[in-house]
Amino acid sequence: MLEKLRERLQAHAPRRLALDLPQAAVLLPLVAHPEPTLLFTRRAAHLSTHSGQVAFPGGKREDGDADLLATALREAEEEIALPPDRVEVLGRLSEVISLHGIRVTPFVGVIPPGLPLAPDPGELDAIFEVPVASFLADRRTHTDVIRVDGRDYYVPSYRHDDHVIWGLSSMMLVELLAEGFAMPIDLFQRPAGTLHFHPERRLTPS
Repeated sequence: MLEKLRERLQAHAPRRLALDLPQAAVLLPLVAHPEPTLLFTRRAAHLSTHSGQVAFPGGKREDGDADLLATALREAEEEIALPPDRVEVLGRLSEVISLHGIRVTPFVGVIPPGLPLAPDPGELDAIFEVPVASFLADRRTHTDVIRVDGRDYYVPSYRHDDHVIWGLSSMMLVELLAEGFAMPIDLFQRPAGTLHFHPERRLTPS
């Protein structure tokens, strides 16, 4: 599965956005179990923004970062104690804009199982893994309809134990599933099942 994923991501041409916005990067870590999992974090409850939300390791680019991949790897090391040299980077996904007007670049990497990872208590209160097979089976609880600049995005929401995976992380996940695993899933096609509508938002802050 992971070898085919590598081939597909290397052939993928991710979308880049010509917008002058603050930059950030995240890492989508696939754990190389016999049945691969995807690693997520949960933001600490005491944080002023995104508290309690599920996310991939990542954060804003800093002046000392050589590039956005360096940002993603540095943030993953700071947040979950993931050594950069244990990450095999497979490729990148399309840039997305966060609710706060930050241009986020996702990178996909494979990490070995059994690493002594630990959440930074200043930022996170949990690290957890979800089998990739669960997403490939499309076990969503519902679909969030997020209208951006007049266009509807159909973003799946998943529940794993007491964790909810939705929003920006789920949008990145959809591209990973579609491009990396050839899953017939699309943010722009209305799916069957329950839809939850959200207020319209603009691509850039007004």
